[in-house]
Amino acid sequence: MTAINHFDLRAFDLNLLIAFDALMRDRSVTRAATRLKVGQPAMSHSLSVLRTLFQDELFIRVGTRMQPTARATAIAPAIEAALLSLQQTIYAPAAFDPATDQRLFRIGVSKEVETLVMPTLAAHLNSEAPQIRVHSRIVLRKDITRQLDEQAIDFAIGCFDPPAQRYHRHMLYAQSLSCVFNPDQLSLSTPLSLKNYLQQPHALVTMSEDLQGCLSEALDRVGHRLNVAIASADFLSVLDTVATAPLIGTLPTRIARRYGPRFGLIEQPIPLTLGMPDVSLLWTTTQDQDPATHWLRALIARITAQSEH
Repeated sequence: MTAINHFDLRAFDLNLLIAFDALMRDRSVTRAATRLKVGQPAMSHSLSVLRTLFQDELFIRVGTRMQPTARATAIAPAIEAALLSLQQTIYAPAAFDPATDQRLFRIGVSKEVETLVMPTLAAHLNSEAPQIRVHSRIVLRKDITRQLDEQAIDFAIGCFDPPAQRYHRHMLYAQSLSCVFNPDQLSLSTPLSLKNYLQQPHALVTMSEDLQGCLSEALDRVGHRLNVAIASADFLSVLDTVATAPLIGTLPTRIARRYGPRFGLIEQPIPLTLGMPDVSLLWTTTQDQDPATHWLRALIARITAQSEH
């Protein structure tokens, strides 16, 4: 394929091709000027410039009509095709059919979102969009905007700081916390008291160097610290640990309710009021009008709205 010579094309007024196509259709300077809503002198000037550029008369007056020369007849189909292609590119809506599209989506997620959303999303894609593929990757909160700006991911799902104007945000659900424990390992009365909650050793999920992870700031605000024995980057590891050892696990409520019973754990609300950030979708302005990513974001919003709170 021949590369576009942008420098040479920059010196060429592409409006001249529109004028040529109008002259080819109407075979009249006056009618072509009317079609383009310009004055007859302007159309005559365009024809003069075209003749100079192509080194050909292009249109010769025969009676009341402008007869195209052999050169004009030869180049007319290519010019018409180029203008039609340009018009379709500019004005035609982008087409997307999930049933047949084969696109790969890259989504930045937190571990919680990946655990909650991906299994149900896979089931929906299997029935609604069998050829679409999704690559989810764990992205730390501090790296989200960089990954979006570099287009390493199409959009992100998680807890975010207030975004800059170049980002769009859609809240999926308010996040709450629950604790889980194995009644065979810990003999605790329910509802769980604050004293028992704070005194018992804990297992938590953390992506940072702080053993208390994302709970650290929330606990500091209410003046409490947990007795953390085990910290892991994986929710299922924490659930398995709590099922095996006499520990309390504090997890997002949706995780605790969906997966806790599978490990024989009792789920309880935590005896503290901790303000936790909402879980949201985040994407850039450059992706806002893309019908494919819009469809997938809407599907994920529908999945989270229908899932257990």
